[in-house]
Amino acid sequence: MNGVICYIGIGSNLGNALENCRNAVENLGQCKGIEVTRFSSFYETEAVGIVNQKNFVNAVAEIRTVLSARKLLQELQNVEKKMGRRREVKGGPRIIDLDILFYGHDLIRETDLEVPHPEMHKRRFVLEPLEELTSYMIHPVFCISIRGLKERLTDDKMVKLIRN
Repeated sequence: MNGVICYIGIGSNLGNALENCRNAVENLGQCKGIEVTRFSSFYETEAVGIVNQKNFVNAVAEIRTVLSARKLLQELQNVEKKMGRRREVKGGPRIIDLDILFYGHDLIRETDLEVPHPEMHKRRFVLEPLEELTSYMIHPVFCISIRGLKERLTDDKMVKLIRN
């Protein structure tokens, strides 16, 4: 498949969060126009924002897609809906969360779609699994590698590799 290499953030902290994340990767691979090329390890992470909630499980998937960024967002939202996601409290507990971190090297600034993800450079739970997949990729806004962004982090939230 030709197309664009994208990175998708995956997270869950309701039910069996690890299984939810695994199912999300599987569901992504079943979407027309999306091929999951690889995915990171899974990590147990502390919540950011609303901190009085269960720890999350997070990972990052590398995909190749022929879909536009807008269509990709719609597919991610369809997977979330299929898995039972309800958008009740921003930053609150969720069964699954899928975010476009990078869409190739494109910069997209629309009302409901910002790529690269506007908060990813501040979040250890994103940069840890992302670095595992693409440590030398250059962030198109900051012109710094993923490894460099992680080294500059002030986020001290717990991110612990889940050993299977």
